Amino acid sequence: MLGESHDLRHEFPTLDDRISVLCDSDEEFAHLMKDHDNLDAQVRKLEELGTPVADETIGDLKKERLLMKDRLYAMLRTS
Repeated sequence: MLGESHDLRHEFPTLDDRISVLCDSDEEFAHLMKDHDNLDAQVRKLEELGTPVADETIGDLKKERLLMKDRLYAMLRTS
């Protein structure tokens, strides 16, 4: 759905406590989460404003967001 939030807490509500712990204790996780949230906001802004952008560009941004989310999830599972 256009404009839908894909932030980590929204995607994985049962891991909210673990996300908080890692944000406070793991600098790499916190940095990657911030980057993911910024990218998510950028994608949502493009979608919501109807900004003219090539399908390939928005697709690339969404793929990058997904790769970040996968990496964050892997970090949540292994720590």
